[in-house]
Amino acid sequence: MADIKSTGASPVSTAKTATHATVQTAKPKKGSNLLATLAVPICLIIGFLFWKIVLGNPANFAPGSLSTPEPKSLNYFGTMYTGGFIVPILLCLLLLVITFFVERLFTISKAKGKIKPTEFLRRVQYNLANKNVDSAIAECDKQMGSVGNVMRAGLKVYKEMANNAELTTEQKIINIQSEIEQATTLELPILEKNLVFLSTIASCATLMGLLGTVLGMIRAFTALSATGGTDSTALALGIAEALVNTALGIATAFLAIIFYNYFTTQIDGITYGIDETGYTLTQSFAVHYK
Repeated sequence: MADIKSTGASPVSTAKTATHATVQTAKPKKGSNLLATLAVPICLIIGFLFWKIVLGNPANFAPGSLSTPEPKSLNYFGTMYTGGFIVPILLCLLLLVITFFVERLFTISKAKGKIKPTEFLRRVQYNLANKNVDSAIAECDKQMGSVGNVMRAGLKVYKEMANNAELTTEQKIINIQSEIEQATTLELPILEKNLVFLSTIASCATLMGLLGTVLGMIRAFTALSATGGTDSTALALGIAEALVNTALGIATAFLAIIFYNYFTTQIDGITYGIDETGYTLTQSFAVHYK
């Protein structure tokens, strides 16, 4: 007890102070969600223009029928156009799925790094076993991924703690763990960013398609009743037009679900590598710096 009082601070407070100092090594990565801000209006405009100009091209309809209340389409593009105002919205959702797929594919591929986590951890473990922390940090620079970023942050504190004679081994390990947690907290949001759009579109696209179908069916049966129920051709045409919305909505939702599950699987693999990082550093320090 006398030794504790003579230092002027308890071991716990000393550990907290050291932890506070080392946290500064993990700096937040600056970034904005500008893509998400611009993607929605841009995709909506492109979807509307595609619906109006490409799908609504007079060549897709019988001559002179485009200006009539019930235009006769000659191909699938014309049928899609007659699906109504829901079609450009569904096209917008489809474009958003493609946009965020490309963006997430690039980001997560970069986060995986140039060296597989298993091989990277093996190299780091080898260097730490030889107490060559600088070489281990150099391996992080070669990895160039999220696992390497977290490992680098942890190794910097690892190096500090190896030369620290004031704290106990347990306190040093706590500092290393704290730094790894801080670095992980900064990496995970980058990996999961914009995935919420894919998960939301997966649900909304189907519902939007069903809404377009219901509206189309209402129009079809209204047109049928206007003719006294004798024009079955108008009913069949109206149903075909209405089902276009369902088909487009289901296709969009299908892609969104596939892409979302693919990316979450990739992120789980990176997260596992980050977890292995913390285990590797703490176990190595406990063995070599007792």
